[in-house]
Amino acid sequence: MILSFVVLFKCADFFVDGASDVARIMQIPKLIVGIVLVGLATTAPEFAVSVNAAFRNHPEIALGNAIGSVIADDCLALGLAAFFACSVIFVNCRMLKIIGSFLLSIDLIAYFLARNGVLSRWEGLFLISLLIVYFFIIFRNRNYQEQILPLSDPKSDQPGSACPQERRRTLLKKPVLYILLGLAGVIFTSEIIVRSAVYIAKYFSISEIIIGSTVIAIGTSMPEISTCITAARKGEGELAVGNILGADVLNILWIIGFASLVRPIHVEPEIVNFKFPFMILVVLVMLILLRIGCRHSKFKGLVLLALYGVYLFLTMKLFI
Repeated sequence: MILSFVVLFKCADFFVDGASDVARIMQIPKLIVGIVLVGLATTAPEFAVSVNAAFRNHPEIALGNAIGSVIADDCLALGLAAFFACSVIFVNCRMLKIIGSFLLSIDLIAYFLARNGVLSRWEGLFLISLLIVYFFIIFRNRNYQEQILPLSDPKSDQPGSACPQERRRTLLKKPVLYILLGLAGVIFTSEIIVRSAVYIAKYFSISEIIIGSTVIAIGTSMPEISTCITAARKGEGELAVGNILGADVLNILWIIGFASLVRPIHVEPEIVNFKFPFMILVVLVMLILLRIGCRHSKFKGLVLLALYGVYLFLTMKLFI
């Protein structure tokens, strides 16, 4: 597990470099890259674990992993990113308002659907259809982005000058390779971390809901956590925030939706009525903190880390 953590952070380094270069070469806003490309890639472990758990009839692991990952992403990833950032992380508040409103809405919808303790296949299909709406909103509002890196040709004497299509394709080869290598390493090492964590948790006879919402959630969130910290450390704060916002949406719509489509998820109502409200509280606090001053600071990171400590305490107290 310790070795996997070391490799994971190095792979995340490659991934962030590649994503940042793609954004510059293709003149794509960094927040779009973080929300869509990095978000889809880094939630792959959650997707694999939750769908596999649903298929093997372990619904508490499937649902607990998705909800626990949202909480871990918002509290741990953004909390730690604030401490590792080379400077204050600035946030695009216009995009934060659009994505944040959508995120809160789908959290409430998912909670409403799951309150009876069952997420059916039709409800899963509905969540997936909302994912299509989400991508439409993102690309419809792509012009609202404020930070588009200038496209520059390393061989040009004029920084920011436009590159021909052929030169652009050549420039893309290295960052795309970095993204693929980083993604492969992130997913592979995350799998080792999860297997190790599950083995340790089972050794101490911890219940499935605890495993799913804490140990596995943290394990499968390691790509987001490591990528977020690495991006913040490299001064790519907007990429870090975009990654977390995108991962939150995908955890609800893509992962819970697809897992319940594979097999209807049945979970005790008391578990649903604790996990969902706490997740909504965390998302709300995270959005408010980022909205204040349109920046993310160390103090705000400390608040998020403390909130995760409260979550762990209540989870252990209520379900052990």
